[in-house]
Amino acid sequence: MSGAEYKGKKGLRRLWNAFGYSRDGLAAAWRNEAAFREEALLAAVALPLAFYFGHSGIERALLIGSILLILIVEILNSAIEAIVDKASPEKHELAKRAKDMGSAAVLLSLLNAAAVWACVLWP
Repeated sequence: MSGAEYKGKKGLRRLWNAFGYSRDGLAAAWRNEAAFREEALLAAVALPLAFYFGHSGIERALLIGSILLILIVEILNSAIEAIVDKASPEKHELAKRAKDMGSAAVLLSLLNAAAVWACVLWP
C-alpha cells in the first residue's frame, strides 16, 4: 500500500478516514500492547476520580491531561518499537537506544501524572 490512494481526500471524507485510522491505532494498541491495556485500565479508574477530586476546571484538566498523556506516550513508544523491529530485527545499539528512549518517555509521563495528582490532592 503506497498511500497514494489516500492523498487528495478533503473535507469530511478526510476527517472520516482520519477517525478510522485513529480507531484502528487504538484497537491495535489494545490488542498488541499489554502496557497500553494496563494503562487504559488505570485511566478507566483515574478519569472518573479526576472529576470527583478536581475542585476546579483547571484541576480536573490537569488530572485528566496527565492520565491521557500516559496513553499518548505509550502509543508513541509502541509505534517506535514496531518500526524499529520492522527496520532492524537484529540487535543494534541504535535500535536499543530508540526503544530505551521511548520507554524513558513512558516513565516520565507516569512520574508526571504522579506529581500532578500529588500536587492537586495534597496542596
